Amino acid sequence: MSAVQVALLLSLVSLFSLPVNGDYKIGVGRYDITGPAAEIEMMGMANPSQIANGIHFRQYSRAFIVVNASNDTNRVVFVSIDACMGTQIMKNKVVEKLQSNKTFAGLYTDDNVCISGTHTHSGPAGYFQYLLYEITSRGFSQETLDAIVDGIVESIAEAHQNIVPGKLLYNTGVLLNASRNRSPTAYLLNPEADKALYQYDTDKDMVVIKFVDNNGTDLGMINWFAVHGTSMNNTNTYISGDNKGYASLLHEKDMDKDSLPGQSKFIAAYAQSNEGDVTPNLMPQHCPGHPEVPCDANSSKCLVKGKELFCIAFGPGVDMFDSTRIIGERQFDKGKELYDAAFKELSGPVQYLKVNRDFSNIELEFNGKKVHTCTPAMGDSFAAGTIDGPGAFSFKQNDTTGNKFWDLVGHLLHEPSKEEKECQAPKPILLDTGDINILYPWAPRIVPLQMFRIGQLVISAVPAEFTTMSGRYLKNAVKKIFNATGDSDIIPVIAGLSNTYSDYVTTYYEYQQQRYEAGSTIFGPYTLNAYVQEFSKLAVALATDNATGVDKGPPTPDYYSKQKSLILPVLTDKQPKGKKIGDVKVDVKESYAINDTVEVVFWAGNPRNDRKTNSTFLTVEIEDNDQWTVMYTDASLETRFKWEYDHSDTLCIMDDIFDGGCTSHAIIQWFIPPDAVPGTYRIQHFGAYKNDGVHQYQGASGTFKVTKM
Repeated sequence: MSAVQVALLLSLVSLFSLPVNGDYKIGVGRYDITGPAAEIEMMGMANPSQIANGIHFRQYSRAFIVVNASNDTNRVVFVSIDACMGTQIMKNKVVEKLQSNKTFAGLYTDDNVCISGTHTHSGPAGYFQYLLYEITSRGFSQETLDAIVDGIVESIAEAHQNIVPGKLLYNTGVLLNASRNRSPTAYLLNPEADKALYQYDTDKDMVVIKFVDNNGTDLGMINWFAVHGTSMNNTNTYISGDNKGYASLLHEKDMDKDSLPGQSKFIAAYAQSNEGDVTPNLMPQHCPGHPEVPCDANSSKCLVKGKELFCIAFGPGVDMFDSTRIIGERQFDKGKELYDAAFKELSGPVQYLKVNRDFSNIELEFNGKKVHTCTPAMGDSFAAGTIDGPGAFSFKQNDTTGNKFWDLVGHLLHEPSKEEKECQAPKPILLDTGDINILYPWAPRIVPLQMFRIGQLVISAVPAEFTTMSGRYLKNAVKKIFNATGDSDIIPVIAGLSNTYSDYVTTYYEYQQQRYEAGSTIFGPYTLNAYVQEFSKLAVALATDNATGVDKGPPTPDYYSKQKSLILPVLTDKQPKGKKIGDVKVDVKESYAINDTVEVVFWAGNPRNDRKTNSTFLTVEIEDNDQWTVMYTDASLETRFKWEYDHSDTLCIMDDIFDGGCTSHAIIQWFIPPDAVPGTYRIQHFGAYKNDGVHQYQGASGTFKVTKM
C-alpha cells in the first residue's frame, strides 16, 4: 500500500470516528423481567407438564428511545422483551404505569410505545387476558405479569434517563446457517412469480441499527432476524431467553468485557421478526425412536406398526442447551459483524401511528372479488403442534377434513355457524374461539396495528406470527408506498409478536394446506391480505405526513378485572431436621479442571418468595487476597440453577396444608469454561423462605480449586 493510500485510509478512519451531530436524541435501558422460577407453567409449547423449576439464564427487557432532536414530542420507544410475546394486558399495564409517573407522564403512550417479544418458549406463562392462552397454565399469573410489566417500565425509565444526542447507523446482511422452514410444503404453494424473487424459503435477512452518541460511544443495538425461540424444547423446565437471549448476552459481554450479565453499559436486543414458519432446529424431522421410518412431509407424522407418531426436529447441537448456544452464537457472530461495519446513517423524521382494528370482519378485495376476514377460530392442525413441539392425540398437520370426534368435543363449547365454517374453509374448526366467552373472551377480535418511522427505517409492529412469505408481502407493500412518495431507500422491518397476540398469519396459498401455521391463522384465509390493506393505510399516512385524519378504531379491550387463576400461593417452607435453610446438603469436591462441572446442593426456600429481580440466586466467586470477587451469576451462560421439592409436588402441597410445609433444595451447577481463571472458588446461594413472613437467607459451599489440568 502506498503512502498516499495509507494517508487516505487514515483520514477515512478519523472521519468515521469524529463526533457527529445527528438528527436524534437516543437512550437505551435494560431491566430484569425474570418471572417465578418455580411452579408456573412455561408459555409457548402449551404443555401443562412443562413447569418452571430453575433458571438457565435470566430474561430482560431492553428499551430503546429515539427522539427527534428538533421536536421532543416526536419520540418512539421500541422494547424487546425476552418473553414469548407482547400481550394486550401487558401493554395496558405498562402504559398505565408510564402515565402515572410524573417524570415522563404524557411522553410515553399507547401510541408510541411498542413491546415486541423475542418468542422464547421458556418463560413463565399466565400474562394474557384471553383464556385460550391461559388454559394450559392454570389461568392468570399475577406474579408473571408483575415481573414483566415492572421490568419493562424500569427499562424505559432507564432509557429515558440515559437520553443523549446521538446518531443511528444501520447495516443489513444475510445469515444462512441459523434457520430453516418447518412447513416447506406450504411455502411451495405460493405463486411461482413471488417465490422466484427470493433465493430461500425463509427470510435470511438481518437488519442492525447501531446506537452511538455524538462522542462516538457505543450505546446499544437492535437486531431483527426471523427464527423461532424453540432451541429449548418442550421438555425444558429452566427459564431461558433461548437463542435470541443468548445472542444478546454474548453481544453485551463482547462490548463490555468486564461486566456481569445484565450489567453491561452496552445493550443489545436480538429482536423477533417474521418467524412464523422458521425453526432453529436444523436437523431434518425424524420419527422418534424409529429413525428408519420416513416422515410424511405434509402431515409431519410417521407410521409405526399401524400407529401414527408425531415427527420432531432437533439440532444442530447434541442437546437443547448446546443448540441454544450454537444458534445464539451464529446470530451474535453475524450481528457483531454487521454492527462493526454499520456506517450508513439514518436521517429524517421520527413518526408513529397506532390504530385498533376489529379483524373479525374486515372487507377487502382479493383476485378481483370482494371477501372478508372471519371470527377467530382454531383449526384441527393447531392441535397437532409442530416439529418443534408436537401436539397430542390423533391430530395432524395438513388436515382439511377434520376429526369428527374432536370437532364434536370442541363444538360443545360453541357450535360454529354455517357462515363461519364457510368463511374459515378449508380449515375445519376445532375451537370457535371468537364466539366462546366462558369466564371471559378466549381470543382477540380487536388487535393493535402500529408503525414507527425513524428516517429510512420503517417498523411494522405486528400482533402475530407472520410466516416468511407473509412478512415479505407486508414489507414489499410498505416499501412500495414510501417509494411512491420519493423515499427510495426505505428499510422495512417486521417487529413480530408486538403489543398483543393473535396467533399466526399465513398467505392465502399457504392457508390452503392447513399446516400448523394455517390452522392457527385465526381470522381465516384472507388474514394477511387484511393486514397488508390496513398497514398500507398507516404507511400512506406516515409517508405523506398526514396521520391526523386516520380512524383510530375501537377502544383497546381490557379484561384484567375478569382474570381467574388456579395457581396456589406458596404456603410455607419447612426447615430440614437439624439444618437451616441455606445450609449445604451436598458439597463440592476439593478440585476441578477446566471443562468440568461443579455441583453443589443447598437446602432452599421456594424461589417464588423472592424472584431476585436484578439480583441472583447464585454467585460463583474467586478468592483474591482474602477478598471474594463475583465471576458468574444465575444470568451467566455458564451456570444453571435448579429448584425442587424433596417429594412430589402433590405430596408437598398436602404437607403444606397438614404438617407445616415441605423441604426443598436448590441444585447449582457451574460449567467451568476454557477461559476460567485458575484459583480458589466458592459458590453462594441466595434466596428467601416463607414461615410467619418472608425471610432472606444465604449459604456458601466449601472452597475448591480450579486448575488448567
